Amino acid sequence: MRTIMISRIAMWASAGLLVSVGWGLYFASTNKALPIEPIVYILARLTQPTAAVVLYLKPARQLGLTWVVVTNAATYALIGLVVETIRRHYRSLRAAS
Repeated sequence: MRTIMISRIAMWASAGLLVSVGWGLYFASTNKALPIEPIVYILARLTQPTAAVVLYLKPARQLGLTWVVVTNAATYALIGLVVETIRRHYRSLRAAS
């Protein structure tokens, strides 16, 4: 049971990594002369919470793609840990009744 939870958390971290890499590729390939649409900007900030917080607190700071990918993967792993712990708790309650 423990290995299943660890693999699920690893999948959450992988999802965070893929999200960051996807946004990095998107922003690297878009035309820099065109402004970013507001919905794209909001989606990027929602799916990369650590980068959004750093940019909010220190907007002049430049963030490297590697740093953003690692922190986003760690953030998603933490979210996965919380979700899987809650899921495991409620699953054990349901099995006991």
